[in-house]
Amino acid sequence: MQLIITDAWLAKSRVVQLSGWQLAAAILSGSLVVLLISLGLYHWVLLKGVEEGWPVISTVVKLVAKDDYAQRDKFLRANLDVMARRLGELQAKLTQLDSLGQRVSSLAGVSPVDSKALSAKGGVEVRGHALTLDELQLTMSDLERLTNQRTDLLTVLESRLFERKMKSLMIPTQKPVSESELGSPFGWRIDPITGRSALHTGLDFPAEIGTPIVAAAGGVVVAQEVHPEYGSMVEVDHGNGLLTRYAHCSKMVVKNGDLIKRGQKIAEVGNSGRSTGPHLHFEVLVNGIYQDPEKFLALNNATAGVKLAHAKALSTPRNLNQMTTASTVR
Repeated sequence: MQLIITDAWLAKSRVVQLSGWQLAAAILSGSLVVLLISLGLYHWVLLKGVEEGWPVISTVVKLVAKDDYAQRDKFLRANLDVMARRLGELQAKLTQLDSLGQRVSSLAGVSPVDSKALSAKGGVEVRGHALTLDELQLTMSDLERLTNQRTDLLTVLESRLFERKMKSLMIPTQKPVSESELGSPFGWRIDPITGRSALHTGLDFPAEIGTPIVAAAGGVVVAQEVHPEYGSMVEVDHGNGLLTRYAHCSKMVVKNGDLIKRGQKIAEVGNSGRSTGPHLHFEVLVNGIYQDPEKFLALNNATAGVKLAHAKALSTPRNLNQMTTASTVR
């Protein structure tokens, strides 16, 4: 392609030879220049019109901005509604958790005042109405606070229940000789050796020599010795003034200071000491006072808290002078 360029007086002319690629490049370059100039003018005119309030431009900008805001608000509202429904579900679950916490509190022995204080409510309650962003943020903050309070409450309950579980493991409720029926019970009887009335301070479990004897509860062995009347005996301290004694053993498999658990073998049935035949003589003492072991063994299926309460209520101390001076058959 040839371009002839002349001056205004046609005195001079110039011929420019352009190939196809050169012509296309020239057209493209020119188009880009025109486009950039147009964009610059459009931007300048648009800004100028908005700043000075030109009628047509201001109206167009407002319509465009309004439509954009409407789309954004619609999107935000849809997300807020979804989050509001989710928060409503979480609030319902927290209410159920609060009810469960109240019931567990009573089982754990936590004061209702304490549990109510830890589960106080507040903030915005979601009931299906449209929430604003501020209300949503307030509700989320409130749920976080309530969650922390529930965590504190459940931590207290866990601690109390663990403590009561440990106490239940330290109360002598397990039968020490599983293969034996109860022989002589606790209480006043005719001494089979002296023929006089005497207080039998424990329970007798007749069994063959060598029958395993297990601990009625967990504790610490505080005595493993041979006694003139009890014969070979083991004493286990369970804390809180509770002590169990296992007498007339043929063999002892624990020693002083051993930490034992409920159901652990500690000795074997024998006929040592003041005894008329092979049996285990089992005693329970609270603060040094003899108690009826049968009342403790009867609590085997009760809860840990009921065990301790009933053990104290049912264990009515005898006259201390009678307990310490009466001759006994062990």
